[in-house]
Amino acid sequence: MSSPVAGLMLNLQQEMSQRNEGAVFLNDTRRRRILAGLFEGYYGRVDPQDVIFDTNRLWCAKLPTLADLFPACRVICCVRDYAWVVDSIERLMRRNHLQPSAMFDFNPGGTVFSRTEQLTGPGGMAGYALNALREAVYSEDSHRLLLLRYETLTTEPGLAMDAIYDFLGEPGFQHRFDDLQFDDAREFDVRLGSPGLHDIGREIKPSSRQPVLPPELFNRLHESTFWTDSKRIPGHIQVV
Repeated sequence: MSSPVAGLMLNLQQEMSQRNEGAVFLNDTRRRRILAGLFEGYYGRVDPQDVIFDTNRLWCAKLPTLADLFPACRVICCVRDYAWVVDSIERLMRRNHLQPSAMFDFNPGGTVFSRTEQLTGPGGMAGYALNALREAVYSEDSHRLLLLRYETLTTEPGLAMDAIYDFLGEPGFQHRFDDLQFDDAREFDVRLGSPGLHDIGREIKPSSRQPVLPPELFNRLHESTFWTDSKRIPGHIQVV
């Protein structure tokens, strides 16, 4: 589940823009201090040697700001075939067919086509994340990225974790992958009208199923999975 820090940062940046008459008293030095103070206020005073993981799909679109505030920052991008991402959300909507979801403005009258369009549009939950990833991959800060494939995580979780530690320059740790613990997000999901959105299994393992998306939608979305084609991604970016 995403932390609120990224959203709070956007709000702060907007309020420090010229839309606010008080911005006349701000310069970039003060803006940096205020934004850095947000992280310190949320996480507390952090030792420079500590590593903090903050999860939000917004970060790929804010790499210049992150790099300015935290020059050593890195971004781990968890990627999965785009068609399967949307398919999973559609499957969840059908499972919760009696509860309209906030992801679709609590509108119960949509179809799989309208829901897919809303999800994958520029401002949609999936579309925004994909566009932010594209921005980061082709940016001057792309050396900060590690792309971690869903397939690697579910079939070779040890390899995936080793790659993360190596990417961060941190000593490795021996994990268990058959007894996972996760902070309960049920209340958050219920308030979103999407019970089960953040549920995970107790064991990391691959699974197979048939898609519920119509073939024309599934095939079109699959074409957006650009990181699987070495010709469409810079060679220096590590894809695990």
